[in-house]
Amino acid sequence: MFDLSDVKYIKRVVVGSDNPNQMRSEAQVEEARALLNRCLTDTPKGTIVGIEKSFTILQIGEHQVVLQWLCYHVGFPRKPIWLQEN
Repeated sequence: MFDLSDVKYIKRVVVGSDNPNQMRSEAQVEEARALLNRCLTDTPKGTIVGIEKSFTILQIGEHQVVLQWLCYHVGFPRKPIWLQEN
């Protein structure tokens, strides 16, 4: 069982496009997925402590486009050395 009192660092990982003015490319979305997978498998191993689910409906001309993304909050017992803040 995971104990939240062990969490000393939380990394926020957004998968998908969260800004309609700056759409993320497929390569950037794949990079975010790879980071999430690394957070959950590398040492120190992270645990998902929260998930934000969100969407926006955009009107582009006569078409409606749904922009959706997930934001994962991954908790670690300490900040991983391999994780660098941008």
